[in-house]
Amino acid sequence: MYKIGFDNDKYKSMQSQRIRERISEFGGKLYLEFGGKLFDDYHASRVLPGFQPDSKLQMLLQLKDEAEIVLVISAEDIEKSKRRGDLGITYDDEVVRLIGEFTDIGLMVGSVVLTKFAPSAKTREFEERLNALGYPVYHHYKIDGYPSNISKIVSDDGYGKNDYIKTSRKLVVVTAPGPGSGKMATCLSQLYHENKRGIKAGYAKFETFPIWNIPLKHPVNIAYEAATADLNDVNMIDPWHLEAYVVTTVNYNRDVEIFPVLKATFDKIYGECPYKSPTDMGVNMAGNCIIDDNACREASKQEVIRRYFTALCQNTKLPVHSDEVYKIELLMNQASISVTDRACTVAARIVEENTGAPAAAIELNDDTVITGKTSELLGCSSAMLLNALKHLAGIDDDILLILPEVIKPVQKLKVNYLGGHNPRLHTDETLLALSISASTNENAAAALAQLKNLRNTEFHSTVMLAQVDETLLKRIGVRVTCDPKTK
Repeated sequence: MYKIGFDNDKYKSMQSQRIRERISEFGGKLYLEFGGKLFDDYHASRVLPGFQPDSKLQMLLQLKDEAEIVLVISAEDIEKSKRRGDLGITYDDEVVRLIGEFTDIGLMVGSVVLTKFAPSAKTREFEERLNALGYPVYHHYKIDGYPSNISKIVSDDGYGKNDYIKTSRKLVVVTAPGPGSGKMATCLSQLYHENKRGIKAGYAKFETFPIWNIPLKHPVNIAYEAATADLNDVNMIDPWHLEAYVVTTVNYNRDVEIFPVLKATFDKIYGECPYKSPTDMGVNMAGNCIIDDNACREASKQEVIRRYFTALCQNTKLPVHSDEVYKIELLMNQASISVTDRACTVAARIVEENTGAPAAAIELNDDTVITGKTSELLGCSSAMLLNALKHLAGIDDDILLILPEVIKPVQKLKVNYLGGHNPRLHTDETLLALSISASTNENAAAALAQLKNLRNTEFHSTVMLAQVDETLLKRIGVRVTCDPKTK
């Protein structure tokens, strides 16, 4: 059952207040490295039920009169046409999209920084595109010996060669279309330049995961490791914090590894580092807003299982993800998680075993599990969808929502005229047929009205879904997994 485990309003209030406190600690100017997604943070909303996907954005809106945004993108990522996995768009297109999203809601975008810059036709075209929109573009360069050669990095031959980013507000949020863009280096470069100009400025980091003040092996933190299995991120006890304060906190390997460099950079710029640990750098308040730990634990376990199935399916399509699969298997063992902890998976596999054909199942928010089997008219996902809507609407199972004489002409269109090979209706075609039926059939109308109640439900198919089915189910808020086979 879907249960709220996170207080979203408390989070927005606490988080904005903590950032204001950090600004004042540095005398009124703060560069805030913003990790993760500002928009559409669906991972956080899945593992912290109650967390809204735009929570971080809403929190920033409470600071909008004090904040400006600097977007960072690596020139190398532009050259490689690197894409954001969830949206499928290139990083440079994502920067333009983010600019539009930010400005539409009243946040100020000050500029864009090209890191690891080297002139090329692609970077020139991107700059011209941004200039046409009215946004200044700055260049930051590769530094020999980065990140270990501190004397070179913190000098006129290192950060000093980077463009100084002109900013006008006390909070500068440095964000990017994806990891590895150079956010931290951009922040530290600015501290160097600000100090050269006699301006005192500080640096802090805002990452939602791992959550520093819950246990290392808490399922919420394990789910973060599963989500970043392809990056080889590892959660760990922050040794710097433990030594400085004799207090156990959680961080991850990259921040722990880079902290000596950051500390030495601060020492060289200011004479002393204001932080004793990577945890000190953070301002994340999410752990203080968990109101039902068991709900968050269960939600996170389901997320780990979903990540596991996703990795299995990716490895089936393109066998290069085996290390990711092995890592998630290890995490599941550590947390005593099994795929049989997913009720819809168990139910779908039983139906497939009994029928000898692909099957699907959905676990609704009242814990009811509804199944669907393959038939001549409908694929198993479509059958499951209609069965679930019937259940939610209180309609008897033997009542037909869509008459065969409505379905068969659609099948004829697909096969005879559109070149399709599978006559069975996909989920989008099923919903269109249901919508047509709803104009004359009150049961169909009642079922269609229940579509909104499928949000935050759990679904499993015993075969990998067609893209159209997976896209539709995700669009209506269903959380999808599939066995890694095609038939």
